[in-house]
Amino acid sequence: MFIETKNLVFEYIERDEEGNPTGVKRAVDDVSLQVKKGEFIAILGHNGSGKSTLAKQLNALLYPTEGSVFIDGMDSAEDENVIPIRQKVGMVFQNPDNQIIGTVVEEDVAFGPENLGVPTDEIRQRVDESLKVLGMYDLRLHSPNHLSGGQKQRVAIAGVVAMHPTCIILDESTAMLDPGGRAEVIRAARALNDVEEITVILITHYMDEIIYANRVFVMNEGKVVMQGSPEEVFSNVETLRALRLDLPVVTQLAESLRESGVKIPSGILTTERLIEELKKCR
Repeated sequence: MFIETKNLVFEYIERDEEGNPTGVKRAVDDVSLQVKKGEFIAILGHNGSGKSTLAKQLNALLYPTEGSVFIDGMDSAEDENVIPIRQKVGMVFQNPDNQIIGTVVEEDVAFGPENLGVPTDEIRQRVDESLKVLGMYDLRLHSPNHLSGGQKQRVAIAGVVAMHPTCIILDESTAMLDPGGRAEVIRAARALNDVEEITVILITHYMDEIIYANRVFVMNEGKVVMQGSPEEVFSNVETLRALRLDLPVVTQLAESLRESGVKIPSGILTTERLIEELKKCR
């Protein structure tokens, strides 16, 4: 198993405005999950559900209070494993402006491999390959300041890809983007998973982004409260609503049709599937 958490707990100390401790908050509560190499996993939940805290455990930015995290057999609690884990599991965060430091796109993408001590000739090759995979090669000599939000985020992802990770975690990486930029990033993530066979873990609260995932984990108050395929998860309409989570637009439409008496199955996620099922009703 590539990623495995066992009874994972993470707690942090809450403080008042003056920095005085006021209590302990359990952000991740007894989470056990497994991820295979090459999977596309989505972790879903409203703000404060613990999903981003869990993500930071998976590349050793945070360490368990209780339980354990294993990445390709390496225990994240062991100091000697921290750097190897971060080389295997790269992270892309919400704001691309906080991750881009180069004045030219290709310089920014080269930054990670340079820090890993990769030889110069190989860095050139990695930069070109990652920019081509992310569809940014033609803009390699541009300033990141002149790119759109979606383009900047693709540059940030290219910088992680150039370090040759086995897994990429997108931690709310589309949260600050417009719909067009969000679509760009999700297409890029799917391509990395389908073509490059990179394991992708997508942390999001946008329902329509997870319909292509292999499996979905739904979090609430630090716990995994649902898991399964996207179809299985979105078939539990009332449970999702109770968790204050919306449905993808197409799924909402399909559920409205079901409630009005149209005989179609639950868990419809795409327009194509909805049209197909409606044709059967003729």
